[in-house]
Amino acid sequence: MAICVPKGYRVAGVHTGVKRDARKQDLALVVSDRDAAAAGVYTQNLVYAAPVALDRERTPSDRIRVVVANSGNANACTGQRGLEDARTMARLAAEAVGAEPDQALVLSTGIIGAYLPMDRIGSGIASAAAMLGSDEQSLVPAARGMLTTDTVHKLAGRTVTIGGRQIQVTGMAKGAAMMGPNMATMLAVIFSDAPLDKLSVDRSLKAAVRDTFNCISVDGHMSTNDTVLLLANGAAGGEPLQGDDLAMFDGALEEVCVDLAKSIPADGEGASHLITLKISGCADRAAALQIAKTVANSPLVKTAITGADPNWGRIVSAAGYAGVPFDPAGVTLHVNGFMLYQAGAPVDFDAKAVSDSIRQNRDTLIQLAFGEGPAAARFWTTDLTTEYVRLNADYHT
Repeated sequence: MAICVPKGYRVAGVHTGVKRDARKQDLALVVSDRDAAAAGVYTQNLVYAAPVALDRERTPSDRIRVVVANSGNANACTGQRGLEDARTMARLAAEAVGAEPDQALVLSTGIIGAYLPMDRIGSGIASAAAMLGSDEQSLVPAARGMLTTDTVHKLAGRTVTIGGRQIQVTGMAKGAAMMGPNMATMLAVIFSDAPLDKLSVDRSLKAAVRDTFNCISVDGHMSTNDTVLLLANGAAGGEPLQGDDLAMFDGALEEVCVDLAKSIPADGEGASHLITLKISGCADRAAALQIAKTVANSPLVKTAITGADPNWGRIVSAAGYAGVPFDPAGVTLHVNGFMLYQAGAPVDFDAKAVSDSIRQNRDTLIQLAFGEGPAAARFWTTDLTTEYVRLNADYHT
């Protein structure tokens, strides 16, 4: 569970003035002291931000040295000027750490449709480069530099011994709303000292994202800036991981991604519950995932959980309009371990006990079982509160 800076990296987070509150960091640097293999997974929205365009051009790569992230301004829907600003941001970050311009990747998050204040970004990059460190006092501000409406910074890590080498995997993420797969309004940078080639980094990241960041939702709204980056610089030593050793790394990477992915809906704007959906008995994973997404994004299901209402009808009916064929007589539903519906019919249950279990716990577990096959999926979402409406109504103004 160790959360520390992997070998060969330095990080920093500073306030540049993009955000009005001087107490909040709004820019972060992650720097590798040697060339790192890097890959990315990006939003599937046809309207995507300038940093996404830049990073897609540059990944996968075997020579990335720096990631610069800013919050408070998404640099999205900003046309040619936005692309030029993203490239300038990358160049300034590279120059600040002695790297080539094409060795930098860029992340941005915040208001859509506003131009970056490049004077503040430039001075912030210089300030962050002067403060780079490899301790917790540097890691936490870096994680905070990515946040927008998040209430807490999001860090996760694992230390594993592979082939006699101690390898660290550390990740930081942001996200609290405008969340809808694939991925959500979220950024994540995961960095490791493992020795990997760029093809392995690309494969490992895509596999991890599939079952983690692509299985979260707050409101079903797909962002313009979603990005998950993975860097591996080989500072742990030895030959590139292969076979069983690579599988051990993949296991640690997925654990980090699970922690980070769950932390996003757990911090969902105004949320009072983290909802875990476990769907089983489907013909294939795509079917299970489609049912999970549909139930997760149902406002009626969300508000039932907010009110601690064991309204099984909302859950079952949401599954029914997911567009996935199944026999209704084969459906069974549990909420927090209580059976509410079996073989297509309601069962007697203690409504107060179920309600109390929802009200008294932040975590809610919804299990839907079907009789169509062996496939399953896991998904995380939030409930829906009046505070979510208030926060998003006031976000721009």
